Amino acid sequence: MKLARDTWLIFQRQIQLLLRNPVWVFVGVFQPVMYLLLFAPLLKPALNAPTQAAAYKVFVPGLLVLLAIFGGLFQGFGLIAELRAGVIERSRVTPVSRLALLLGRSLRDVVSLIVQAVIITLLALLFDLRVFIGDLLLAYLMLALIALMTSAVSYGVALKVKSEDALAPLMNTVAQPVLLLSGILLPLTFAPGWLQGVAEWNPFSWAVDGTRALFAGDLSNDKVWQGLSIIAVLAAAGVVWAARQFARSVR
Repeated sequence: MKLARDTWLIFQRQIQLLLRNPVWVFVGVFQPVMYLLLFAPLLKPALNAPTQAAAYKVFVPGLLVLLAIFGGLFQGFGLIAELRAGVIERSRVTPVSRLALLLGRSLRDVVSLIVQAVIITLLALLFDLRVFIGDLLLAYLMLALIALMTSAVSYGVALKVKSEDALAPLMNTVAQPVLLLSGILLPLTFAPGWLQGVAEWNPFSWAVDGTRALFAGDLSNDKVWQGLSIIAVLAAAGVVWAARQFARSVR
């Protein structure tokens, strides 16, 4: 009960800070919108899709997963700024749960991601994308778990390195192979066999395939439940690890 109350308090505080400067929500969505408007129209001939709407059903889910991954992985920069400002240091003298310090921030990141995902989905509807609301909500659950995992890991790494100069190249080093091996922009069905084999070990590849299946209305596809299960387990592991970093930093 105390954990839930503390998490809610931290979450409220983080949301208030976000609402004071909501431009960051739109800054975060700007690049995906540019991909949606300028890159997606090229996909119909590239994918041999029967219609432009079919091409968007392949591209938009990958774009949303991209937003969840990159949006979460770079949240640690804000925490480093808080470390420098003494915010985390002052938390040592409060009775607030150390796990709540993480969960409140990560849940703020999840809410921000879902708002951005809704904006992109609404824009995609203008290009004849159609998806059942139940499938869409389940896809948003997948995105929320990805954002929870990546933001928690980013916070934990930030507490370890305590420097933007170290965090930036580290996150980029992780993000690039994850992006290329998950089939975010184009399905890996076009890739050589060895590359598909390597991608099987990338959990985000399962998430992308599952999200695409949901947008296609294929709820019974094994990739949906496999992707959700894998990401849920990794999200729990990421939260546990990051919470330990908070506990060590705030004593």
